[in-house]
Amino acid sequence: MLSVRVPFRGREAGYIVIAHRQWPKRRHSTTAICVHDRMAKRIQARRLEGVDENIWVEFVSLAAQYKTVNLGQGFPDFPPPRYVREAFSKAITGEQTLLNQYTRAFGHPPLVKALAQFFGPLFGKELDPLSNVMVSVGAYGALFCSFQALVDEGDEVIIIEPFFDSYEPMTLMAGGRCVFVSLRPTSAGDGKPPSSGDWRLDPAELEAKINKNTKMLVLNTPNNPLGKVFTKEELEEIANICIKYDLICISDEVYEWLVYDGNQHVRIASLPGMWDRTITIGSAGKTFSATGWKVGWAFGPDSLLKHLRTVHQNSIYHCATAAQEAVAQGFLKELERQGKPDCYFLQLRDELQKKRDRLYHCLTEVGMTPLISQGSYFMIADVSRFKSQVPPPTDPNIPYDNYFTKWMMKHKQLAAIPVSAFYSAPHKKQFENYIRFCFVKEDATLKAAEKILQKWSSESPGPQD
Repeated sequence: MLSVRVPFRGREAGYIVIAHRQWPKRRHSTTAICVHDRMAKRIQARRLEGVDENIWVEFVSLAAQYKTVNLGQGFPDFPPPRYVREAFSKAITGEQTLLNQYTRAFGHPPLVKALAQFFGPLFGKELDPLSNVMVSVGAYGALFCSFQALVDEGDEVIIIEPFFDSYEPMTLMAGGRCVFVSLRPTSAGDGKPPSSGDWRLDPAELEAKINKNTKMLVLNTPNNPLGKVFTKEELEEIANICIKYDLICISDEVYEWLVYDGNQHVRIASLPGMWDRTITIGSAGKTFSATGWKVGWAFGPDSLLKHLRTVHQNSIYHCATAAQEAVAQGFLKELERQGKPDCYFLQLRDELQKKRDRLYHCLTEVGMTPLISQGSYFMIADVSRFKSQVPPPTDPNIPYDNYFTKWMMKHKQLAAIPVSAFYSAPHKKQFENYIRFCFVKEDATLKAAEKILQKWSSESPGPQD
């Protein structure tokens, strides 16, 4: 193999190396592929800049390293209901062998039909299973298709903080610009304990963020990590702004069935003027406590969903047929007992409310100030009173909740997630006194956490105001 350096001029001056292979005499010599020498070629696409770091990779690793009781990650450590597990097992072991093969790309026919039948009345309209429903690889897949299909270079996307952490990188990878508007805590009043419902959006601040480049607003209710359930009045304010400025709304409603204390989940797409501009995201993982099955969906008008289907068919293409079949059977079962005492959605909600209350009392006893979660898997707690016991880091760029959570994992073997991870970089320090706990765990897991917190409380002099 011979090689020579040849001067090269392009965007940067440099050299390329031409490799010349000496073939046997009976073959013609051939110049091989050129590679750069001094001019380093970019490997990763520019759309990956700034989105390579992920809070979950770091904190999941730390949770394993310190052998913690993990209340950080948002997944149940108990099984899905028996009837959907049996449906999954039957799908892969039964006589319908085609359930092990490809199904319709945009959603298994029995599933999209069941979803349309179940959710149509909740949206107040008849849904076409083939044009108003698209199934994807979890809610994550549906979100990805939404951003890729509807956000273009230079479009601005309004994201309400705190936000599920994928919204920002998905916007950036689509070429969009994120514009953040924060929910802010207000006083509960009347001596009531603080609640996620006390955090409010200022409509005037939201409207002031809109300009000619604004294309989309992203809403998450019930909210992760806060647990806030937006009221109908709050959603009407948001809807009026979307209509006034002709904005698309992506409404992430994966925790729609997990709403506590008599609060009601309202679908923004059901409000006047919103169906034709809204993509509603749902999740079988959160609905049936089966996050590993990765079945999610998007509802919306065909005028929007047809663009999601274009992205889907050229990227994800297809979701696991057997998992879709099991979820379809689950919805048909729940359709029969919807609103009845044996409805799984009602039973799960009531059970999780008890778990939430149990964790709330434990966190209060150790000296944290938890916010009563109105919905979702999560509860956040104010840990600012611990700053005398766990002083802030010397590096002012590190949010206190990040530092405190790592300290707690190392010294108390209890895992949580810093809430600043759910904020944009300019706002992280403003909300650095909160950490997020997941209470959707087996009683044994919560009991282990309870023991840690009780031991911590008995050994500690206690936080100071």
